[in-house]
Amino acid sequence: MDDARTHAPQGRRLIIGIGNRDRGDDAVGRVVAERLRDYDIPNMEIFEESGEAARLLDCFAGADIVWLLDAAMSGAPIGTIQCFDVSSAPLPQGKTFVSTHGFGLAEAIELARALKRLPRRCIVYTVEISSCEIGAPLTPEVAAGAQELLARLCTEVR
Repeated sequence: MDDARTHAPQGRRLIIGIGNRDRGDDAVGRVVAERLRDYDIPNMEIFEESGEAARLLDCFAGADIVWLLDAAMSGAPIGTIQCFDVSSAPLPQGKTFVSTHGFGLAEAIELARALKRLPRRCIVYTVEISSCEIGAPLTPEVAAGAQELLARLCTEVR
């Protein structure tokens, strides 16, 4: 089997916070990524991205495990955290991931899978949001969800 993932250097670990800082709750993935930098997690690269597919695929290069942090609108209570292991299966149908691009996170993951560029382990965390109002801060419920996700990731990635 000629799978590019089998030839990638082992051990590269990434956290990628996705979102748009100028669009209210959509910034939640980037906010969590920024706060994670304060924890000096060994052997961890932390990026902030808009969610554009080509940039995500570039980030995936040589990665063994990636955690993707993004906003979602699935109908769950605002601030709810959901976790999906997309290493071997797509994101669930019916989930709406916030994107300022026509090509969103779910499509980027499947493109990486088709191109054999998806890391061996790929985990998606979402925080349920309510508002993408331009210039708005995180709503209180999403800010609380961001803090909970930060604590969860600090434990999980160590």
